[in-house]
Amino acid sequence: MKKKLRKIGKWLNDRGGFSELLKPLKEHLVPPGTGWNYVWGSATLFCLTVQVFTGIALAFLYQPSVNAAYQSLQYIENQAFMGSFIRGLHNWGASGMVVLLGAHMIRVYLTAAYKYPREMSWITGILLLGITLTMAMTGQLLRWDSNAIWTGVLVAEQTGRIPFVGDAIAHFFIGGATLGGDTLNRYFAMHVFLFPALLFSIVGYHLFLVFRNGISEPPKPGRIIDPKTYRQWYQKMLKKKGVPFFPDVIWRDVVFSLAVLIGLILLAWLVGAPELTKPADPTILEIEPKPDWYFKWIYAIFALMNRFLEPYFLFFGPLLGIILLFSIPFLSCGGERSPLTRPWAMAGVALTIAIVGSLTYAGLKADWVPAFKAEPLADYVSIPDSNAMAERGKHLFYDMKCIYCHKIGEQGGSNGPELTEVENRLDEQQIVLQISNGSADMPAYGGSLSSGEMKALVAFLLSEKKINEQNRKSPPKK
Repeated sequence: MKKKLRKIGKWLNDRGGFSELLKPLKEHLVPPGTGWNYVWGSATLFCLTVQVFTGIALAFLYQPSVNAAYQSLQYIENQAFMGSFIRGLHNWGASGMVVLLGAHMIRVYLTAAYKYPREMSWITGILLLGITLTMAMTGQLLRWDSNAIWTGVLVAEQTGRIPFVGDAIAHFFIGGATLGGDTLNRYFAMHVFLFPALLFSIVGYHLFLVFRNGISEPPKPGRIIDPKTYRQWYQKMLKKKGVPFFPDVIWRDVVFSLAVLIGLILLAWLVGAPELTKPADPTILEIEPKPDWYFKWIYAIFALMNRFLEPYFLFFGPLLGIILLFSIPFLSCGGERSPLTRPWAMAGVALTIAIVGSLTYAGLKADWVPAFKAEPLADYVSIPDSNAMAERGKHLFYDMKCIYCHKIGEQGGSNGPELTEVENRLDEQQIVLQISNGSADMPAYGGSLSSGEMKALVAFLLSEKKINEQNRKSPPKK
């Protein structure tokens, strides 16, 4: 039996040349000292492999139709064999790619591995980061629930505010003037065909560059990169001290990738994919768009920024960021590589992590949209100056949805100013003008309120009555 298997193996290798496929790995030498700090790139590639297999499995059952997409995902989540697990694995695989790709680029930047002769490796890495994030964004809309379509609307609206080119970009992603069937078909085509094709093409070229230019050696203080002599020095160093990538180095990549796989499996099994909200319906306005966690920092920027600055930020922010990222290898193509001699590099990475981390935390914790589930106001303390006009205004404040954005006591939203003691800040005329004319973030209600309703609201807001202290401490139970 063994002889037959060996004979079959020799025939397959002779006709198929499988040993020659592994020959570049066996013969490829890497510098000594390439330890665990070099595993991020291969782990990212492993996550991409997970995405391919889980994406194919989901595509067998997913139906890219406005009438069937949501139902097909419900079937995958609740009925298909291991459907919920595979969907969760695909979701967390995307998160893994974002995290690992970010860690890989931080390692490359800190060790200045983008310097000569590896400038193109850095440039292709930036392209891969952009495509990865775009694929993650398109995948979110394919859920085709209320959260997905309103996130799509939010992306289109913000993109449309980019000067000169915003409308064209938004039209390209939406597939028309409004969200609909063309939008879903376009996002499906981009997520399944266009961006994967671009991704694999650039990944292939990126790997080719790794074999062509070699893996960067661990940096040492005082070792200078001189483009005139580096290639000769690198080749001599490999001949003297180089170690074969297979099997001396690749085992770390395998071990770390397996650890990543175990982590993804546990997250998919224990946490799963984001819960589907209501079916897609643009007429339902009481939805809080929730982008995936790795987009929360962008979400927080727009929530905190003055709306009049947004068009300029949307145009100049990405433009300057792209120019800076692509120019890094050309601003410093030689010189020192050790992070110990480049403290500004470590400070820049620390500052970037702090900013993105703080904004992500703010996006996860803060209420950036109206509190659609706000309860009616608690009963007021019965005091002598209580009147029917103020009582009517109290009910109007809830019925007109004012409580969604304005907090009174312990109830209401936080998008607008708190109105618990507004009578201490504004007089009657000022309140009327504010309600009638609105503001940058508040609609004008002058044309939608009768004079009686306006008087009732003003009487309620000017009332000196305070919410019952008991109700402040213990809001009504839902």
